[in-house]
Amino acid sequence: MRVKSKLSPGKTLLDTLKDLKYIEEEKVKDVLRRNHLSLRIGDLMVEFGYLPKEKLNAALSIQKSNKTKRLGQILIENQYMSESAFIEALSVQLGFPFIDLSIQDVDNKLLENIPIKWCMANNFLPVKKVKDKPLVAFADPFNKADIQGAQKLFGKNFIMGIASPNMIEKKLERLDSGTARTKGEVDENTAIGIVESIISNAIDQGASDIHIEPFDERLQVRFRVDGILIPFKMFPINAASMVSARIKVLCKANIAEKRRHQDGRMSFEHQGNSYDLRTSFFVTVFGEKIVLRILNRIDQVIKIDNIGMQPKMLDKFRKDVLKAPSGVMIITGPTGSGKTTTLYSCVSDISSPQTSIVTAEDPVEYVVEGISQCSIDAGINRTFEETLRHVVRQDPDVIVIGEIRDNYSAGVAVHAALTGHKVLTSFHTEDSISGMIRLMNMDIEPFLISSTVTCVLAQRLLRRVCIHCAEAYKPSSADLKMLGYGPDDMSKYDLVKGRGCPVCNHTGYKGRTAVFEMLVLNDFIKEAILKSQSSYELRQLAIESAGLITLMEDSLSKVSRGITSLDETFRCIPRLNPPRPIAEINRLLGVV
Repeated sequence: MRVKSKLSPGKTLLDTLKDLKYIEEEKVKDVLRRNHLSLRIGDLMVEFGYLPKEKLNAALSIQKSNKTKRLGQILIENQYMSESAFIEALSVQLGFPFIDLSIQDVDNKLLENIPIKWCMANNFLPVKKVKDKPLVAFADPFNKADIQGAQKLFGKNFIMGIASPNMIEKKLERLDSGTARTKGEVDENTAIGIVESIISNAIDQGASDIHIEPFDERLQVRFRVDGILIPFKMFPINAASMVSARIKVLCKANIAEKRRHQDGRMSFEHQGNSYDLRTSFFVTVFGEKIVLRILNRIDQVIKIDNIGMQPKMLDKFRKDVLKAPSGVMIITGPTGSGKTTTLYSCVSDISSPQTSIVTAEDPVEYVVEGISQCSIDAGINRTFEETLRHVVRQDPDVIVIGEIRDNYSAGVAVHAALTGHKVLTSFHTEDSISGMIRLMNMDIEPFLISSTVTCVLAQRLLRRVCIHCAEAYKPSSADLKMLGYGPDDMSKYDLVKGRGCPVCNHTGYKGRTAVFEMLVLNDFIKEAILKSQSSYELRQLAIESAGLITLMEDSLSKVSRGITSLDETFRCIPRLNPPRPIAEINRLLGVV
């Protein structure tokens, strides 16, 4: 308590103990749940940082004048806290598991013989099995009628959980509307059946994109899984026109127009989840090639701790970049390198009830609670330029610009940072130094760049070696020569590659991991920018003075631990500088 008294007066005791690394918040929550310790919900929400004390007092004052309303209802209606945060706090107090249905998949096998209408009538949703017991999410765990409704299906042998009433209702409605489709056979003799089969299989395989390509005598369908295109199926060429027409109907494109390129957007329901699909029709000599980008509406924003940054790099990123009060942070990399995911992770990490965050995106790919997101629509003259002019008038603390496209958007980002705003944005460049050089070539004065840019973060996504078929191997002398390593430099590390198995679709890889190159500007780098030094000089200076770990080095660290492979590294990572020894790289990254 003596230590707490010397820290910020706004901190709770729990915050103080967490800062001192005496406890972990999740473990405290688990203890409270398991032991059903009696704490008033208001005190618990304040102590865990869900709610400031002043807002709790305001809500209690409202409750005194309107005793028919529950505290939670008042807090949510007055936007003092989100529904999901209140439900989580309530789960800690009551000792029930908290089930976040926005990120928790429902086990369809568990639901096969369960009447969805019965679940809807009794406000509960069976989610999955935990140690052979069904985990059932209730909207109101005190409603005896709802509990009895579940008991008629499962007896008393089930685990009670608590979830958002709105999320339970939405999930059940989706399951109810999708029952006929998920249980029925898809008829691939019709356009509806073919399109449904293609999209459903793509989602099941975890594809990010679908390519439907007409050729002289066939219609080829491929899926992009973990960044690589893999064949799915061939259809007769006479299916091409009806597949194109069906997709145009779904995305409200012009069915009659076959001579011009078109874009569109559609929704798709699959196994109780909603997906947005961006569509592009491209006219070729054999007809229209169609590409669909799959966006899962309930995809959770990945926490910054889980994006794949190495320990010391993550600590530096939090301290020097995310906690900086103002400045421009740029995430850079080619298309499909995970920039948007990292950008949203950063936004989620700095979001709070005390912070105003406004975005300009094309389009909005994830909806993040508590921030104001704007999707660009040139069709109604809501252009990037027009939106950016209005963003700065919205009294934002943080501005998120989906992508710096031109000199105008670059200028807006820099001048917003000059006036005390924090700006998060992205670029398309190969590495962190290229991102800095590109900004310097956009008619922005070097002194403005050096005084506003805090960080340029380059990244790539590499495929993970499949753990089900991974096997050890020794790198070839040619591979070592490409790295500038000798025969003994990698001998003590357990390198692996995937043999290929049914789990990974015989690719040897399953899932992806991110690798990063983080340039945090120090005084030496700022001075070099003012002198307009070359990219080579900036890179050498960053390695020597700013602790820059290159993309190649971060990748080799993950190769040395069996996460990815050398083949994948050579496929994706630019070779700009000879890497340091792996032991030195791991030491700098804080990897044991």
